Amino acid sequence: MVVLALQNGAATAAPTHPSGATAVPLSASARAAALRSAQEGAGSTARELGLGAREKLIAQDVVKDANGTVHTRYERTYAGLPVLGGDLVTHVTRSGALKGVSKAAKARISVASTDAAVSAATAKKSALKAAADSAGSSKATSATARKVVWAAGAKPVLAYESVVKGLQDDGTPSELHVVTDASTGKKIYSYEAVDTGTGTSEYSGTVTIGTTASASGGYDLIDAGRGGHKTYDLNGGTTGTGALFHDADDKWGDGTPANRQTAAVDAAYGAAVTWDFYKSAFNRNGIAGDGKAAYSRVHYGNAYVNAFWDDNCFCMTYGDGSGNNHPLTALDVAGHEMSHGLTAATAGLKYSRESGGLNEATSDIFGTSVEFFANNSSDPGDYLIGEKIDINGDGTPLRYMDRPSKDGGSADYWSRNVGRLDVHYSSGVANHFFYLLSEGSGAKTVNGVSYDSPTYDGSKVTGIGRDKADQIWYRALTTYFTSSTNYAGARTGTLQAASDLYGAGSAEYNAVAAAWKAVNVN
Repeated sequence: MVVLALQNGAATAAPTHPSGATAVPLSASARAAALRSAQEGAGSTARELGLGAREKLIAQDVVKDANGTVHTRYERTYAGLPVLGGDLVTHVTRSGALKGVSKAAKARISVASTDAAVSAATAKKSALKAAADSAGSSKATSATARKVVWAAGAKPVLAYESVVKGLQDDGTPSELHVVTDASTGKKIYSYEAVDTGTGTSEYSGTVTIGTTASASGGYDLIDAGRGGHKTYDLNGGTTGTGALFHDADDKWGDGTPANRQTAAVDAAYGAAVTWDFYKSAFNRNGIAGDGKAAYSRVHYGNAYVNAFWDDNCFCMTYGDGSGNNHPLTALDVAGHEMSHGLTAATAGLKYSRESGGLNEATSDIFGTSVEFFANNSSDPGDYLIGEKIDINGDGTPLRYMDRPSKDGGSADYWSRNVGRLDVHYSSGVANHFFYLLSEGSGAKTVNGVSYDSPTYDGSKVTGIGRDKADQIWYRALTTYFTSSTNYAGARTGTLQAASDLYGAGSAEYNAVAAAWKAVNVN
């Protein structure tokens, strides 16, 4: 099988998602102008919101609706210090009236003093210990600390945010953020900033990918039609970008892992389809909405059985799997990893507890939708995660969206203990919600795969279709979710999104409420 690369070729034959969203697309220059305008008016916005004199807003993102409503996402500072959990989104009508505000933290920001009782060195020491004690983290190589205000708890406190870099046990880079109380030195919160996901080793058949003619002859794996996405060969390395893939005749790979280009083709194809999905479904111009591409790195490490997104490099990285014979470069993996970038550029859901579960679920949701969008006969869309990697050795998927608990660890329904699970397992509640909202409860067959989705209360849920479910989740993520959104907040955000898109009391709105009730989020 020879994989042909056509210069700037289309990733899919035809879009399968309607636009649907109320947000209007912004060019890179229009988005930059909107952010400048928002920042210029940030002082008056802070006063209108009743923020204290020591608080300032920093504009991060702007979403404009067709009806003129503007949603502006802000980070916050207090006395010049970053406020973790201080992010908020304002919703302003065309007339300039403040319609509402979505806040990560409800408490008023105030600390008695910005002088810390413990030193930054003590905070770093505490963070290094937390990293050593953290499951899956090891080999810390460096640590930094900065003074912040922690506002995600019941009462804002002066704190340190330490960042410990190193490697996790499986070779994944680690960037563990540890928040410690500046008065006591005790750990308050921690989360891993490198978002991981596992994908399949199956390839997508003969596909078209975007390449660019090189000035020196031949072709480079640069997709100029999609923000200039580049694909690099790490060749077993774990740092830097490695070498940009180059080919003399623009015919790439042969469908086998023995050919180094094959993994690159799958990674580039996955990035292209994901870019096209965002554009077709949401009018979004790239991951961050600014028309700029991420980049992909393949052949990471030695027999590395994982893939990850790192927001610091704005890139996706793929290992070659067990025995270096199963590259983790499948289509839904690319969709999953790039969607971590989408979350980082919008809601910024912290990768821990319930917000971390929502972060992971967002990547599963859109990774699944990318797979359906591609309409590729070599990898038909399904609601199974990692169904072809055979990570369990018995042919079973990694995760199931219709009944998450079938993997032996994920939660079907919300409970008080969900936030204590690993984020890949706490994601089950949102994955189940999305399946129910899309397809409904009970037995059903989609693309030859049989599903049978239960509900917490025995209720029957009627699905509204995946396209509408995508629109509702995306709207909530980009407009109403914040860094600390939990499952109760996700219910509120998705109901508001459904109201925006389809009307309060509509069939879609009622279906969102029913699907959340069916997973015990009330």
